[in-house]
Amino acid sequence: MEAKTSKVSIVGAGAVGATLAYAGLMRGFARTVALYDINKAKVEAEALDLAQGVQFMPEATVLGSDDVSVVEGSDVVVITAGAKQQPGQSRMDLAGATIGLMDKVIPPLIEAAPNAIYILVTNPVDVVTYAALKKSGMDPARMFGSGTVLDSSRLRHQIAAECDVAIGNVHAYVAGEHGDTEVPLWSSATIGGLPLSEWKGRDGEVVMTDEVRERIHHDVMRSAYTIIEGKGATNYAIGAAGARIVEAVMGDQRRVLPVSTLIDYPGVGEVCMSLPAVVGRNGVEHQVEVPVSATERAALEASARSIRETAQRFGAV
Repeated sequence: MEAKTSKVSIVGAGAVGATLAYAGLMRGFARTVALYDINKAKVEAEALDLAQGVQFMPEATVLGSDDVSVVEGSDVVVITAGAKQQPGQSRMDLAGATIGLMDKVIPPLIEAAPNAIYILVTNPVDVVTYAALKKSGMDPARMFGSGTVLDSSRLRHQIAAECDVAIGNVHAYVAGEHGDTEVPLWSSATIGGLPLSEWKGRDGEVVMTDEVRERIHHDVMRSAYTIIEGKGATNYAIGAAGARIVEAVMGDQRRVLPVSTLIDYPGVGEVCMSLPAVVGRNGVEHQVEVPVSATERAALEASARSIRETAQRFGAV
């Protein structure tokens, strides 16, 4: 799509929405970036602050309004609005409030921007994405969640630090729920094409032992709780991750990203969860069949069951 006609709208001008807009503007992901929020003073102030920095970014127009018409003509709509996660609160605890909010927010958005790709970046993303899909009737390829894109980035960061290599040389995914039942796919992880299980340090010893992998998994899974306890919210990494997903769509990059999409999981039923998928201009192009071990397969099934049970509890199924 030509840059002169490109438009990305972000719903929610809070910490995540504003940071995602900033990250996207810095990367030049669209010629027009619109912020929509019911808080008129907040959204207009965020848009003005961003617009006044455009001189130092790729050229763009920044809009901000409490009127849903601001999203008209969008190629991509990113929904970051949702209940705020409090210290000690799990993502699943947010489900009821956020699903209720989506019931109000999504219909007018689709009416204003019926041809957009919709990306949900709000917790609990898997359950909320499922509820939004079922109630809106949207094509699952064109409405999906940010899933474990951030979790996978956290995993790669930890692996790179442990193995003393650049993050860009690490290829590893977290799949399943974006939350407490997430599953690191160790069996398919590599560094520079070498299986992670075979990577050796300067001393010639294998680095990623069972103990190290368990520690990293725990740290990755607890990352959001640690950050929320320290500063009240996560925004930088998820903002950058969200911008990266948008960029894959806008640039038709066909990137393999573990986004949360609708699948019929064997033995579980329909559920939205994260598995690696090719993301391009049409949204989710297709799933990628990443090899998994028997242990990982069992963990993914347990994760799918957990997500579906929560969806049932809040009436999304």
